[in-house]
Formats: sequence, C-alpha cells, structure tokens
Amino acid sequence: MPFELPKLPYEFNALEPHIDARTMEIHYTKHHAAYVANLNAAVEGTDWAEKSLNELLSNLNTLPESIRTAVRNNGGGHWNHSMFWTIMCSNAVGAPTGDLASKIDQTFGSFDEMKAAFAKAAGTRFGSGWAWLTADENGDLKIWSSANQDNPCMTDLCMGDCTAILCLDVWEHAYYLNYQNRRPDYVNGWWNVVDWSAVEANWNAAQNAKSGCGCSCSCNS
Repeated sequence: MPFELPKLPYEFNALEPHIDARTMEIHYTKHHAAYVANLNAAVEGTDWAEKSLNELLSNLNTLPESIRTAVRNNGGGHWNHSMFWTIMCSNAVGAPTGDLASKIDQTFGSFDEMKAAFAKAAGTRFGSGWAWLTADENGDLKIWSSANQDNPCMTDLCMGDCTAILCLDVWEHAYYLNYQNRRPDYVNGWWNVVDWSAVEANWNAAQNAKSGCGCSCSCNS
C-alpha cells in the first residue's frame, strides 16, 4: 500500500495567530505532501514497498544504498510531520496535568524549566531540524534535537529505546512567513497550541513501547 498524506485534524487557520493559515497550508499541502510522494517513489518496485514506515526508519542501515537517503529524508519527513500535526490543537490548555506534569517536575525541576530546556534545544539546532521530548519504556524523559528529518525512530540517534512524545519543527518553512528569522518567537508562540492531552497519550504509550516508534499518532503505522 502506498503511503498517504494523513488528514489534518483541524483547519489551516485553527492555530492562529501562533501559526498562520498560509504557513499551515503550504507546510501541509506542499512540504508534507512532497515527502509522501518522494517516499513512495523511492520504495516503489522494491522489496521494501510493503513495509511500514516504522520498519523502514528503524532499519535504515539494511536498506539498499540506492534508496537509503531518500527514505531517511522523505520517510523521516512523513513520520515527523504526521506526529507534529497531532500534538497541536486550537483549544490548548497551556500546561500538562496529572502524572505527566509530575514527571516533568521530577525530571526538569518545573514545567517552566522544561520549556526553557526545550526552547534551547530548538533554538540552538543549527540549520534545519527538530526538537524532541522523548520517553523510554520506563517513562523517563529527555530533551534533544535532530538534524534535517531525523527522528527517534532511527534507533542509532536515540541511544537506546525511546519514544517521541513531543516534537517541534524548526525548519524555516515552518515559521518564516510569520516570524521571519525570529525562531525564538516562533517557539514561544508554539507553546500556546500544544495539545497536552495528546502528549500525555504519547507518554503513556511510551511506557509500553518496545521500540523507538511507540507514539500513539498516525505516524506509527
């Protein structure tokens, strides 16, 4: 089955003013759609065409060299964006609650300190990439960043089993129309649309995951 662009769970303007409608439209219909098309083109006619996205990304080193880079870049882009859309919403509550909030306090000292550490990871990622909050099978949390479209599904990056529970796209195409070169302003605004109930669902899933691809979003297919 060819990979498909997942349905966006809200309208293009749903996250305004923090993420503008035009950026969302271009980001989804042009960038994400291109990753899906290019991924399908890369695996078409190969023994890997029927593999899941998680199988492809967690076994990059075994892919033929002729498709490895294309799968890494485009498969990673498809996976990352499929998760990214699901951890945002128009009626965000502003902060995690319950067990996840307690775990954040335990790990980072406070929610504000976690936000500062995450913002630093996002802001200091040179060039294009992503910032991540990941959890291992015990629910232990870690903040880090990756280049380009790399992600925790690529097990060599994660230094052990881990699951993405929160991610932020810091490629310029994610924010440049509205924020130009002001990436810190984009990060600060983005906190206002984080869906903490979705993040908590990912954290709960992480504690039962057996690999680095255990989030509960549609990218896990």
